[in-house]
Amino acid sequence: MATYVVLTSFTDQGIRNIKDTIKRSDAVKDAAGKFGVKVRELFWTMGSYDLVGIFEAPDDESFTAFGLAIGAGGNIRTQSLRAFSREEMGKILAKLG
Repeated sequence: MATYVVLTSFTDQGIRNIKDTIKRSDAVKDAAGKFGVKVRELFWTMGSYDLVGIFEAPDDESFTAFGLAIGAGGNIRTQSLRAFSREEMGKILAKLG
């Protein structure tokens, strides 16, 4: 499974409905399963981003479809980062020869 780090900011709609953020996080976890995505961690943060999530997905296409479905709710904007473990990075570097 591939790992993704997602940096999230609330939209105007999302901050107006901030009292529902925990309930919405539960809905995200439920939706993730429909796309074969696993929510490893969700953190509410201070600073440039309001939430940081760590996810696992079988492939980029499944994760992208999940992200589009969540974004369509209008409460958040995201920046997704594909993350590589030490082992995965070792395999990448091995391809350099």
